[in-house]
Formats: sequence, structure tokens, C-alpha cells
Amino acid sequence: MTIVLNGSTHAGAATVADLIEVHLGARAPRGVAVAVDGEVVPRDRWPRTQLDEGAVVEVVTAVQGG
Repeated sequence: MTIVLNGSTHAGAATVADLIEVHLGARAPRGVAVAVDGEVVPRDRWPRTQLDEGAVVEVVTAVQGG
């Protein structure tokens, strides 16, 4: 299965939580937002939000700076 993650094709993961673990580590930092097919997925739904073939996922991480 493949998905589009931040504009690039990647091997898919079963859920949003699995995808975040692979790309950001087991404990995702605070300030991470995820949208699947244009819909924001609240963090508490990451473990049960399934990713389908061809899903378009955007992951945004807030960083502090000035």
C-alpha cells in the first residue's frame, strides 16, 4: 500500500498513529497536526484512524523561533 505524505509517496501504515511512530518516533512531540484527505484528525483518534491506499496525509510540526 502507498500513501502520499507531505507531497511524497511512501509505503503506507495501517493507522495515523503507526505512520507518526515511523516518521517521528514512538512519542510524537507536542505541536503535531495531521490531516488525512483534507480532514484534520484529532490526536486522540490517531490510533483508530485507518489509512487507505492512496490516502493524502499532511503532517505539520510547530516549531518555536523568532
